[in-house]
Amino acid sequence: MTGEAYLWIKALHVIAVISWMAGLLYLPRLFVYHCEVKPGSETSEKFKIMERRLLKAIMTPAMVVAWAAGLTLAVSGGLFQDGWFHVKLLLVILMTGAHHMMGKWKNDFAADRNTKSQKFFRVANEGPTLLMIVIVILVIVKPF
Repeated sequence: MTGEAYLWIKALHVIAVISWMAGLLYLPRLFVYHCEVKPGSETSEKFKIMERRLLKAIMTPAMVVAWAAGLTLAVSGGLFQDGWFHVKLLLVILMTGAHHMMGKWKNDFAADRNTKSQKFFRVANEGPTLLMIVIVILVIVKPF
């Protein structure tokens, strides 16, 4: 891969990661607010639309692009032999798991069967933040 192509793929990866993270940080906040309203109410229905659109139109496509561009960069850069990259990959897999859990929670709200509290979603909001911090440190510092 040429240097210019690598840089374009890297830019695409960063854009996708930023978009994905924005959703991972915002969707649990929507769930916090959704807990405050009566199931079946007009406001609840509005939250359902917002949650569905965020997940389907922004988060999932961004996650797919982040994975595709990231794996392309990893293969072309020979990163699979670096220790820090193995840890980063594990953390990105955990981030993907968080994404899928949020999809399940979104489905629970959509079916008016959420049983989780505002506090639960406030705490759940911290997971992707902590993963993001460690991932950025690994990518920039490459400690091992």
